Amino acid sequence: MPELSIVVVNYNTREATSACLRSVIDASPGVDLELVVVDNGSTDGSVEAFRERFAADPVAVVEAGENLGFARGVNLGARSAAGSWVLLLNPDTITLPGSLAALLGFAHAHPEYGVYGGRTLRPDGTVDPSSCWGAPTLWSLAMFATLASTAFKRSAVFDPESLGPWQRDTVREVPIITGCLLLMRRDDWDRLGGMDEEYFLYGEDAEFSLRAGREGLRRVIVPAAEIVHEVGGSSDAGGAKGCMVMAGKVTLLRKTWSPARAAIGVRLLVAGVGVRAGLEKLTRRSRAPWRTVWSRRADWVDGYPRAETTLFGRSLAPA
Repeated sequence: MPELSIVVVNYNTREATSACLRSVIDASPGVDLELVVVDNGSTDGSVEAFRERFAADPVAVVEAGENLGFARGVNLGARSAAGSWVLLLNPDTITLPGSLAALLGFAHAHPEYGVYGGRTLRPDGTVDPSSCWGAPTLWSLAMFATLASTAFKRSAVFDPESLGPWQRDTVREVPIITGCLLLMRRDDWDRLGGMDEEYFLYGEDAEFSLRAGREGLRRVIVPAAEIVHEVGGSSDAGGAKGCMVMAGKVTLLRKTWSPARAAIGVRLLVAGVGVRAGLEKLTRRSRAPWRTVWSRRADWVDGYPRAETTLFGRSLAPA
């Protein structure tokens, strides 16, 4: 039985996922691990390529048969895994040498924490802050609605969900660890019941982290665990991705806040999108992703599960 099971969800990202798997194997020679790749019905030859390229490596390919989205894909992979630790890893990442050993070593040395994340870098070596976030509040959403979070980006006061100018270079507890790099004990994963499968894409890791916190699991960033993250490898860029992100945010508010508070929060989200769309129109920008998000607000404003149909054209999953 391996100590560490690494779950990667793949959807038509054959080459990026292959590079991700190879980087894990090459960067972690002393780690007792298995890689579980869940393929979400790819049509680019991913399954065949993984089985051929990693025939001699500890890589198992699980065929979902369709695009299950992230939460269901991760849960399927975790059910197929055998390790005493579960690590979620995005397919558009490259693991740097020693990172997983450092992350696992920290977890063993500091059992007082329950969810462990790392430091993500962009391909150019600069810090990508998306390894962790602050929890949304009415204040943070008001800052989004008034453009203050954009005007004062990385401000601890006006952009609090960004966690301020912190470079993710010190050990620190955080409210949300994202699914691009997330480690926890298998027993804790099972106790929480995995990801909420009502989400399809985006928002599920935020809900999971907040739920873990409510169950007493402290969430911490380990800066020695570094990966390079391309960001958004399996989803469209621009307005289409923005619609998916908004659907996740709306779902998070409606599932974790009171109905009255969530209603206010959703209105602030819609207002923030509208203001940004208006600015794009006013400045006549050739690339206008916020105008797309605004024009499609009816598709995401109810969140999931409805957005699974309106944004992805999928029939709703059985309750």
